[in-house]
Amino acid sequence: MTVMNVLTLALVIVGGLNWGLVGLFGLDLVAAIFGAGSLLAGAVYVLVGLSAVWQLVPLSSALGARELAAEHKR
Repeated sequence: MTVMNVLTLALVIVGGLNWGLVGLFGLDLVAAIFGAGSLLAGAVYVLVGLSAVWQLVPLSSALGARELAAEHKR
């Protein structure tokens, strides 16, 4: 796993945990730390979103490899 994949996966996990806090307790931890509507909070949200897009590549590769393996077993 590359450094970029580890970094983006960590950011996706942070984003998921933040949304869990928002859903469960109404607490946006990113906004609480960096300030609601601040440039820094916006940057964190953008980085989390871009990380999710980046993680689509290894996901699609893994799904494609799994489909090929399943076809090969037939």
